[in-house]
Amino acid sequence: MSRLVRKNFDSPEETRPFEAGKGKLDLVNLDAGPVGRAVFEPGWQWSEHVKPIAGTESCQAPHMGYCVSGHLAVAMDDGEKQEYGPGDFMIVPPGHDAWTVGDEPCVMIDWQGVADYAKR
Repeated sequence: MSRLVRKNFDSPEETRPFEAGKGKLDLVNLDAGPVGRAVFEPGWQWSEHVKPIAGTESCQAPHMGYCVSGHLAVAMDDGEKQEYGPGDFMIVPPGHDAWTVGDEPCVMIDWQGVADYAKR
């Protein structure tokens, strides 16, 4: 039988900080899989603040998410680029770098690719 479920990012089941205090990933776990709220601080860049944790040349996690606030730029390994802002949905395949644009933190909700993202 189905049941109602309530989770809140203000009480995450796990928090994964990024290098140099440049943000974090809060996770809540659902039966369908984990959902993450990432906060990317100004100056955050995947290749600087997550690459040392991931150990890969570019981000190999696929992402499907929603931008709550701030702006995030993504560059694919093949050179394609896109910027996301408040209200945008994003689908980003593996093989990319990303960075915060501007002086406001970027907050993203991601329901694909967060199971091992920034996991030590």
